[in-house]
Amino acid sequence: MCGRFALFSPQDALITAFGDIPGLEFSPRYNIAPSQDVAVVVSTDEQSLVAAQYRWGLIPFWVKDPAIGNHMINARAETLAEKPSFRQAYSRHRCLILTNGFYEWQKLPEGKQPMFISRSDNRPFVLAGLWDQWESSNGERVLSCTIVTTAANHFMQAMHHRMPVCLEGTSLDAWLDSTAPREQLDSVILGPQQMALQAWPVSRRVNNPANDAEDLIGSVAS
Repeated sequence: MCGRFALFSPQDALITAFGDIPGLEFSPRYNIAPSQDVAVVVSTDEQSLVAAQYRWGLIPFWVKDPAIGNHMINARAETLAEKPSFRQAYSRHRCLILTNGFYEWQKLPEGKQPMFISRSDNRPFVLAGLWDQWESSNGERVLSCTIVTTAANHFMQAMHHRMPVCLEGTSLDAWLDSTAPREQLDSVILGPQQMALQAWPVSRRVNNPANDAEDLIGSVAS
């Protein structure tokens, strides 16, 4: 499960991490919630990369009611090729979702404690995503996306049994490669999650998506 995350690196840090991709400039966000716009990188028909903002919550092109996107913020890696909602996007519409870290709620005797999880070197990174384009009968167009999740690795198991697929190295190129074979894509999302991560407890103010400030990622006593 991934229900909240953040992206706050300045443009120069994003360029250092991902290259000088057109559109790679976003305002700092510390509490990105479902149905809000998120920063993605997609591959165009010309095989070049472009950054944009897509709505979080996948709306398959064939549905009649776009409200379904509110329930499709995550997509299980194990069933992407089987579920009608994700099958075509997995085959044709893969994207990178940019982040500095994500939140998870750890169950403790005194209640759920929100934790912020980031790379151990504090650099921005990407989550595996799928996207689609939906159009209404009157021509309204919505570009939307979902975050691919997999079984939690050893580090994340103390907080939750699922985690977003975190991409790095050659897996980024493979995920956006329209010619990548199914076996390679499966290995990217179903293989071991090896990115070095760190986590710390944060304020329960993050529970309210109306709150969006830098102090939300600050460590607090759990």
